[in-house]
Amino acid sequence: MQHSTDLQTKLDNITTRTRGLVQPDRLAITDAAVQELFATGIEDRILPIGATAPTFDLPDAAATALNSPVALNGKIIHSSDLLGIGPLIVTFFRGRWCPYCMTELEAWQAAFPAVREHGALLVAISPQLARQNDFTVQHHNLTFPLLSDAGSRLADAFRIAYTVPEHLRLHYRSILVNIPYINGDDTWRLPLPATFVISQSGKIIFAEAHADHRVRPDPQDVLATL
Repeated sequence: MQHSTDLQTKLDNITTRTRGLVQPDRLAITDAAVQELFATGIEDRILPIGATAPTFDLPDAAATALNSPVALNGKIIHSSDLLGIGPLIVTFFRGRWCPYCMTELEAWQAAFPAVREHGALLVAISPQLARQNDFTVQHHNLTFPLLSDAGSRLADAFRIAYTVPEHLRLHYRSILVNIPYINGDDTWRLPLPATFVISQSGKIIFAEAHADHRVRPDPQDVLATL
């Protein structure tokens, strides 16, 4: 059942507002970049349902969100520890500079009680530095772990990482999105927005990723797989 406030509706609203505010030539750069990335076939190469998920050991944010019952401590989070508790939802996002990503994380925050009701856990992963994750936690009052995947190495293991092409780097710089500063390296590696659900046996039971960053699975659809 579709809800008027589902995630994709909110993302589509961002797109509509953007198209009303941004110059057509700048919009054309983004639209072309999405098509170029899709044409690489990257969506067809992501780790599929039934595959064994890569394990990870990644640093958590150190910030504590306002009114959060969870004190994030900057420690290393081990996927094996999480899977010892229950199924694990892993959502990859590009960074706090992406309004679509932040809208998605807020949707997962709203769904977080349902995640726990299903006996599952949730982590969000991006290549941005831990201090950027700290800012994200504080500004969006998130209560689930935000992990730093330096150089998108884990994203590579899930087969969702790509290198931003030079012409798009120039575009990001022109709109003051300094990805090397945010990520702490000059690789220009980013993940596709992607969501995986990993069973306690380590197998992937849900996998979805999109070359178009304006499209994301709804948390309720993801939870239906548990």
